[in-house]
Amino acid sequence: MPAADSNNLRAGASPTVARFGETHWSVILSALNQQRPAEATDAREKLCRVYWPPLYAYVRRLGESPHDAQDLIQEFFARFLDKDYLAAADQAKGRFRSFMLAALKHFLSNERDKQRAQKRGGGCVFVPIDFHGADTHAGFEPSQNLTPDIIFQRRWAEALLEQSLTRLRNEYVAAGKEALFGQLKETLTEGRSTIAYAALAEKLRMSEASVKMAAHRLRQRYREAIRAEIAATVADPSEIEDELREVLRAFGG
Repeated sequence: MPAADSNNLRAGASPTVARFGETHWSVILSALNQQRPAEATDAREKLCRVYWPPLYAYVRRLGESPHDAQDLIQEFFARFLDKDYLAAADQAKGRFRSFMLAALKHFLSNERDKQRAQKRGGGCVFVPIDFHGADTHAGFEPSQNLTPDIIFQRRWAEALLEQSLTRLRNEYVAAGKEALFGQLKETLTEGRSTIAYAALAEKLRMSEASVKMAAHRLRQRYREAIRAEIAATVADPSEIEDELREVLRAFGG
């Protein structure tokens, strides 16, 4: 998956990123909206899609087996969405990832002595989570001497970068530049001195100068996409820079 270097993360975004769009807090409001059930269902699924990988990685690091971890995360989201977890969300508390992790810890403390056989179903809302390849996708590496909280932070950062890259790819596809994106996306993680611009120019049938300019624009848009994704996870734009630093810290930057 793509990693972002320090320059990508620390560089400022263009003014166009001021329009960040919906936040995960606004997704919560949609999920609570009983007047628009279809919109609420979409919002619930979005929350699960974004947050299950880091939460799953956290539970695995606690020592749970893959099967038990999957059961716990399935039940957590079923209860999170079906009961009062969402209603308890307070946007004034700031960062949504912190709220989600605190909610999971509360859930786990209440689940220690319950039968795992009741985890799937049991009258709760079933949450569609694709656990195929979950341990690889969640970045769980048993050999690493990392705490559950650090694993969660790292996987959250990786998921955020994945979302940013998806956002960026969608922009290029919409503009009819999918082939350009496909050839240049590797330049987001390569050192600039090692990028084979001449070879890329030949593949794209462009001049080398044009390819360099296109790669520069792609890196700029990637920085903006990262900031936009982070903006969706905080209640106050003033917290964006702190979250950028958290992403860097998650990768040892």
